[in-house]
Amino acid sequence: MKAPENRLARRALIEASWRRCRAFGLDHASEPAGGSVQEVDVPLLRNRHHSLIDITGQEVLPYYESILSNSKSVILLADCEGRVLSDWGDQRLLDGCNKALFRHGATWQERANGTNAIGTTIATGQAVQVLRDEHFLKGNRFMIGSAAPILDTDRTLLGVLNVSSDTYLPQAHTLGMVKLMSQSIENRLIIQHYRHQHFLLTFNTNLDNIDSQWSGLLVFDEQGTVVAANRRAELMAGANPTGSSIEQLFHSALPGLKNQPEQLPVVLRLNKRQTVYGVIKKPQPVPGSEAPPKPYRPVAAAPANAITLARIGFGDARISRCIQQAERIIEKDIPILIQGETGVGKEVFVKALHSSSSRSQSPLVAINCAAIPAELVESELFGYERGAFTGASNKGASGLIRKAHGGTLFLDEIGEMPLSAQARLLRVLQERTVTPLGSTEAYPVDIRLITATNRSLRQQVAEGAFRRDLFYRINGLNLELPPLRHRTDKTELFRQLHAFYSEAPGKYALADSILRLFEQHPWPGNIRQLINVLQVGLAMAGDQPLERWHLPDDFFTDLEETSPHASQPPLPKDAIPICASPTEDVPSLFRKCQGNVSRVARELSVSRNTVYKRLKEHGLR
Repeated sequence: MKAPENRLARRALIEASWRRCRAFGLDHASEPAGGSVQEVDVPLLRNRHHSLIDITGQEVLPYYESILSNSKSVILLADCEGRVLSDWGDQRLLDGCNKALFRHGATWQERANGTNAIGTTIATGQAVQVLRDEHFLKGNRFMIGSAAPILDTDRTLLGVLNVSSDTYLPQAHTLGMVKLMSQSIENRLIIQHYRHQHFLLTFNTNLDNIDSQWSGLLVFDEQGTVVAANRRAELMAGANPTGSSIEQLFHSALPGLKNQPEQLPVVLRLNKRQTVYGVIKKPQPVPGSEAPPKPYRPVAAAPANAITLARIGFGDARISRCIQQAERIIEKDIPILIQGETGVGKEVFVKALHSSSSRSQSPLVAINCAAIPAELVESELFGYERGAFTGASNKGASGLIRKAHGGTLFLDEIGEMPLSAQARLLRVLQERTVTPLGSTEAYPVDIRLITATNRSLRQQVAEGAFRRDLFYRINGLNLELPPLRHRTDKTELFRQLHAFYSEAPGKYALADSILRLFEQHPWPGNIRQLINVLQVGLAMAGDQPLERWHLPDDFFTDLEETSPHASQPPLPKDAIPICASPTEDVPSLFRKCQGNVSRVARELSVSRNTVYKRLKEHGLR
């Protein structure tokens, strides 16, 4: 949605709220009603929501302390009826002449307080920002409020998180921050509620962002039924997946998902059309809360054994040409745009390019533009002065572009950058200076710019989603990395990566039978998927050579979709065909092997996925 449409939609939302206020019998001169707090059993109210209060105050807000540390804002947590449960922040506001509005138990429903961030969020079910004069009651026009709903694990409204301020400074970033925090709270509520008895699947379209609070989060039981999901999972799935089969949703066998090693990402196919990357946690107590993921990674100076351009090609003509072109302009002030499917190795190429340059001892700052909420992109990239907006740190922030001064700035998924940030980036590239938000001082920056995308920027330019002038500014040398399935050097790449990830390199070579399978595979997740398959397979193999039954089940799912017979090479003469006598061979062999599926697969020279399918047909799984 473009900015003008956003403004129109927001205006319509405020106007609808004012109509409700008039229907409630309010007028602009009505006194703000904090509610009859004496009629509310505040200790009982807070005890009823103790989990929500604890998660918000102890697990979420600390991660945003640097942003919320200024003295110009107050954070309110309200229940689904708009009653204040807890507060944090500026005591000047909390103890001021309007303190009755912020007391625990005070209500912010529209019928009592008119148009306001908390009440209007409850009325509309969406994140809302209400500026001073947009409040229906004149008594509330001293502040600006930004609020976002918090949904319970069953997707009903549990509460509202609000940040209010009496500052006159811009508030665009505050709403994005509030939405970010509310999503963090929802994710933690889901994890806390289900972690002991259910499987947790976190997934994203980008492996680097898999731990982000903007990732999809699904909960499924032993039978593979989805019992809960966050809003991001619903958005990616196209509908609320609760009640769906995890096998059908991701086109992957349940046993393989349940047996997936934790912390090892798995490549999945969402609704048979979108490749995503997931991490599965088995039912067990979860360690203490983790710090929120960072959308950027400042990379240390290159070590002596850092990968270089000379080490990433194995003979493919297109890769070799990309390397040769990059080497020729590596020391020139020419931007590089790298294109290619997800997982083809764009970031590895960037690291190699940086390590091969004279800037290798200076920082490489990698930023994933899709991982930063649109409302926070500008403050994260360009920095801000102290007090530039509500929630801004007292110390200000230099911004990620200035952190790359003297080194390389890598903007991944550049096509996801909002248009407003694109305009500021264009100015930075033209003037070689950065002006933080709220400042008039420009800081010089010396950066080598590399951008990457898996989308067609030309098409985005035609659609008005990407600035034409910025496109031609970043499109200096255009490199397109081929997908793994089209690389002519993939056989050598298979061998090299197998050796690299083996615990005992050189002990076992990659078998020809595995090589044939790898060469037949479509690799929709490209090199990233190959690495995942090798890591899982080698972990299953232990100190033995890698065999087909060690490979993850979804590897064969992709293979069978491409060529139904590709995953079934001729069996040894003494092997029992899996479908020759389905009512006798598989069940009897399963019992003979004492329920060891891997052993059955080994005996029949088929994948474990195939064995599971046959066992399921006979009601044995």
